[in-house]
Amino acid sequence: MDYLLTFIEGIASFISPCLLPMLPIYISYFIGEDNKKTSKAVINSIGFVLGFSIVFLILSIFASSFGVLISKYIRYIKIIFGIIIILLGLNYMEILSLKFINKSKSMNINSKNMNFVKSILFGILFSISWTPCIGTFLSSALLLVAKQQNIIKGIFLMLLYSIGLGIPFIVSVVLIEKLKKTFNFIKKHYNKIKVLSGLILMYMGIYIIFF
Repeated sequence: MDYLLTFIEGIASFISPCLLPMLPIYISYFIGEDNKKTSKAVINSIGFVLGFSIVFLILSIFASSFGVLISKYIRYIKIIFGIIIILLGLNYMEILSLKFINKSKSMNINSKNMNFVKSILFGILFSISWTPCIGTFLSSALLLVAKQQNIIKGIFLMLLYSIGLGIPFIVSVVLIEKLKKTFNFIKKHYNKIKVLSGLILMYMGIYIIFF
């Protein structure tokens, strides 16, 4: 169940209100100056996913190590973590307003001659600059990782989160034209999606507390 939840959280991060509208801009970075080479855009998008995955995996190691250090008090910590995630869910549903989570930062990247290596750096910058944007689900995933007290399992959980977030990026590059209607549908139903996402987070919090 832990693995499925973190994967779902990665996908939910992709459709967050401040990330999805920026997708055409990201894709323009992947394509670079040659907007006819889909293969180049796919390779660059893979580099981008690899870049933010590296940062998230490093975070998972710190989170797992933290979990090992607090193993003596893990029952109390699980309750605190669970409550935090429930609050994050309420924030996502806009029942609460946690300003430090809701803030986002913009990125200013030069897409000229974008290649695989530059795309990796772009992904690293994305993970740092847009953490507040996807912070709700990323925080939830990291809290779940910390609960494991197992570095290997923690890394694998965060890898699934990165895959959940990364696959839609890569697929979008390939099917950008065909997915326009899907993106419009998601934008049109943001409120319902946010409620569903908030409920997922609240379930996650309850799951951490009692299991």
